[in-house]
Amino acid sequence: MKVREALAEATRRLGHTSDTPRLDAELLMAHALRVTREAMLLHHLDAPAPPPFEALLPRRESGEPVAYITGRRSFWTIELEVGPGVLVPRPDSETLIEAALAHFGEHGPATIVDLGTGPGTLLLAAMDQWPRARGLGIDGSDAALAYARANAERLGLASRAHFAAGNWAEGLDERFDLILCNPPYVEAGAELSRDVMDWEPHSALFAGPDGLDDYRRLAREIPRLINPGGLACLEIGAGQEGAVAALFRDSGLHLQPHRDLAGHVRCLALAH
Repeated sequence: MKVREALAEATRRLGHTSDTPRLDAELLMAHALRVTREAMLLHHLDAPAPPPFEALLPRRESGEPVAYITGRRSFWTIELEVGPGVLVPRPDSETLIEAALAHFGEHGPATIVDLGTGPGTLLLAAMDQWPRARGLGIDGSDAALAYARANAERLGLASRAHFAAGNWAEGLDERFDLILCNPPYVEAGAELSRDVMDWEPHSALFAGPDGLDDYRRLAREIPRLINPGGLACLEIGAGQEGAVAALFRDSGLHLQPHRDLAGHVRCLALAH
């Protein structure tokens, strides 16, 4: 069977599991061929389908995220290693980098902290954007920190990126030019797709009955961390703008919403 024929069959099979069956099939095929998706589409459609491809399909049919199967996920200008125990980076989170870029421009911040860094997603994307910046990533998960350190090393950013175990900003007594944070914001009991609910860490997803538990704590901690002229970029769930903004009402910070590609307010940018 040729690659194009295998892709058509895989798309049919994955249609029962995924909202993006063709894309999933292409990403898995590129992984099996050990080439980029673009190279596969341009140069390999008439090649024989590689034997490892067939073994990947049952994993995706069971709901396992494509990023866990391939071990990689692209985000902003970088590619991150990911796997069980870490939240898969989402394109929506790139809205935080866009908001920071709008504030700082090409010159960029000198110091960055990423609260709840996961596999280093936001911190490493920002440091790749601004080569002179130095950063700190904090997370409560040893698994996430292991991925973050490995990603920093592979991307050549380890000399500028430091990672530490922690509980948000607890014990942190320095200020930063840029604060990045993508906290859990899903309401307990919310229905999520099977590939998220059954595979990704619930500690990175759920935040109490209203999804605001972690924002309440962050509203007390973030204002003291921002340098004059600095910025904090906080990811929020769709429809949470009013509730999260209310928690920062007495902080003395100026709040600016930023929308994702779907038109949802996805980032609250906080500045003095």
